[in-house]
Amino acid sequence: MDGMLDEAWALSPSVALRPEPFGALAYHFGNRKLTFLKRPELVAAVRALGEQPTVRAALQAAGVAEQRHPAFVAALHELAAGDMIARRADATAPDHP
Repeated sequence: MDGMLDEAWALSPSVALRPEPFGALAYHFGNRKLTFLKRPELVAAVRALGEQPTVRAALQAAGVAEQRHPAFVAALHELAAGDMIARRADATAPDHP
């Protein structure tokens, strides 16, 4: 499984989420990038990132089934590449088997 699951991430402080019927719009004020989050579960997971110790915990808190984690991690990687989310340095993740 992807190592990102056991890392601490959060919404970038330069990003605002605007709720929409399909999910949310994420706007980065620094690079002016606009991203559509088309799944309400992804929006819930992104919002939970800053409150949970790991990506895995954020996905669980958002109600994402474990078999769907790879697809959500792929979406989170895309958000990370666009600087919409960033790794947190304030938390270390526990070891998972």
